[in-house]
Formats: sequence, structure tokens, C-alpha cells
Amino acid sequence: MDDLTEAAMTLRALPPSCGPVRLVAIDGHAGSGKSTFASRLAAALGGAPVLRLDDLATHDAFFDWTERLTDDVLGPLSRGATARYAPYDWTARRFGAPRTLRAAPVVLIEGVGAGRAAVRPWLARLLWMDRGAEESWRRGRARDGSALSAFWDGWTRAETRHFETDPSRPFADALVREWQEGYKWLPGIPSIAPQVEPVTHRDGPFPPY
Repeated sequence: MDDLTEAAMTLRALPPSCGPVRLVAIDGHAGSGKSTFASRLAAALGGAPVLRLDDLATHDAFFDWTERLTDDVLGPLSRGATARYAPYDWTARRFGAPRTLRAAPVVLIEGVGAGRAAVRPWLARLLWMDRGAEESWRRGRARDGSALSAFWDGWTRAETRHFETDPSRPFADALVREWQEGYKWLPGIPSIAPQVEPVTHRDGPFPPY
């Protein structure tokens, strides 16, 4: 049995938050391991759809994607309809062919800023990958290599400005920490709440975003 089965059952039992959908955001610093965690949680949910915010951001607007998200994704999902959005190609620097995102019982949205203020009213849960900024960025830079050093310089400045004005971590329902055995979940305010520990195993390197 997958170690995230219990967590998946908990998410499925939540009240819908976006029409018939339970929208679950996975936020955290670039390089913190959000993409890998989202993939494993989606698998535990039986193949839940995942929206990657890298597909909505662009070189010119790292965080200016709220309108696209609302119009192309959240609006249709709130009506129980399949969403359609054009993913951004970071190599070609243009938008690609449209993709679909079905209005499943649970839909995951992962990426830096997934828990921003404008998105939180649509969420059933906000999860924060609890790895510090500097450590996360070092991981991302190591993975991408020196060729993308200038990109990371610009990204870290933009991410810092974003979280200074629109933080997500203080509003998280749970903090997800990576441990040797996999992942440990802590309540959003661990100083006053008991610890909860669903765990899933690691099996390879993490993507940067």
C-alpha cells in the first residue's frame, strides 16, 4: 500500500472548494521538491490531475499568472467543466498547444505562489514544502548547472519579492518536510498542534521548481 494512501483519503473526504473539485495547492521555494511530491501525491490519489505553475509563468512574468489561472483553469473547474490552458515552453519562449485539466474530485496545483492570496479562496488545502529558501535554491542551481545561473539570479530576486508581499507559509494547513524515510507532515502551526506523520519513500533526484 502506498504510504500516502491515508493522506489521499483525507483529501478526498474534504468538502469541495472549487465547484465539485477539492483544489489542493503545493507551494514552497523553487528547488524545495514540490514537483516530485505532487507527482507522488497524485499517484496516491489514483492519478489526480496536476497543474504545474511553470506552465503558466513566463520569462517576462514569473508571477503574473493569476488572471490566466482564474480565467483558464479555476473558472471552468468551478463549473465542473474541463479546463484548457496553453503551457509556456521555457526553451522556445512561447506558448504551446493547449492542454486540458479535468474537474476531478481532487486536483493538485503546484508551484511557487500556488498558495497566494488570490488563490486561497478556491483551495480545500494549502500544503507548504518546508525547506528553507537558500537550501532550496542551492538544490535548484546544482541541478540546472552554471548555464542557467543568470536565470536563477533573476528568479531568486523575484521569488523573494513575491513572498515578501504575498506570503503563503503562514496560511498553510500543513508543512511537508523531507526526511530520510520520505516525507513528514506537520500542522501549519506546529508549536500548538500535535504532529501528523504520513510518509512516502524517496526514489530519485528532485526537480528544481
